[in-house]
Amino acid sequence: MLAVETSCDETSASVVKNGSEVLSNIISSQIDTHRAFGGVVPEVASRKHVEVITLIMEEALEKAGVTPDELSAVAVTQGPGLVGALLVGVVAAKSFAFALGKPLIATHHIAGHIYANRLVRELRYPCVALVVSGGHTELVLMEREGHFRLIGRTRDDAVGEAYDKVARAIGFPYPGGPFVDKAALESPAAEELPRVWLEPDSYDFSFSGLKSAVLNLVNRSKMKGETPDYGAIARGFQESVIEVLVEKAIRAVRSTSAEQLLLCGGVAANKGLRAALTERCGREGVELIIPPLAYCTDNAAMIGAAAYLKWQTGEYANLSLKADPGLSLEAWSVE
Repeated sequence: MLAVETSCDETSASVVKNGSEVLSNIISSQIDTHRAFGGVVPEVASRKHVEVITLIMEEALEKAGVTPDELSAVAVTQGPGLVGALLVGVVAAKSFAFALGKPLIATHHIAGHIYANRLVRELRYPCVALVVSGGHTELVLMEREGHFRLIGRTRDDAVGEAYDKVARAIGFPYPGGPFVDKAALESPAAEELPRVWLEPDSYDFSFSGLKSAVLNLVNRSKMKGETPDYGAIARGFQESVIEVLVEKAIRAVRSTSAEQLLLCGGVAANKGLRAALTERCGREGVELIIPPLAYCTDNAAMIGAAAYLKWQTGEYANLSLKADPGLSLEAWSVE
């Protein structure tokens, strides 16, 4: 299966066999382009996808040693994401599938992040996925293969958004997450920052207040003519985020009797979060799956892994397929 991913600022194509064997996974990143603007500019992202999409698809097939005729299907991210960026991938995949007479599989971006874990190990159900990416922070219960139920979500800023905003306040370049992570791990001190738990039985998240607390801390120091301890602020921020994520994820696993906990999304590359979850799951006797770094950020291999669910059930899209930036994960569940 040839899979295509263009939901944000990575153009990616991958050839995946049986939903678990990656034959190629080509990624063209736009980070250097968007760094000058301090974040992703949707129109620029779309134009960059147009420039490279066919080249990336050709390279994926060539590296996999697969001819177009050998493909069983073409998969593409339908949503969520930036509508212009999604549209480039959808049009490219539809055109390729039509030219080859192959089935077209519309795929959910977050389902891809979740099933990136299947590229590492077989999943056992029920399981809980902790999704932490640029625009999503969610706890997803999967009671059976390909069935998704959101039991917790962010009410404001997602984790990735909070990291980028805090990084900007501290003065780190875009994307800020890796810089905040590095500063937090290297700092001997930590500023005490609030933990937002919401209602006692809630699995939802809220990080806008934490972000505001960081901004207030930085501004107060500057108003006093002092230089803020950016390392301590980064560590305090990260410790607050991680404690809430880990505690709620473990509580979700306990309450659902889940067999596994899956870590998914771009923030899954965060070293502090990976270490904390590994340590806590070890103490709790919870089986934790974390994909390798190459499958944490946006990539087409994860789209091929998720699309295999629809291949198994024969749920194909037709050529009227449209990009859907608000595509529901629960509605995308397999029949």
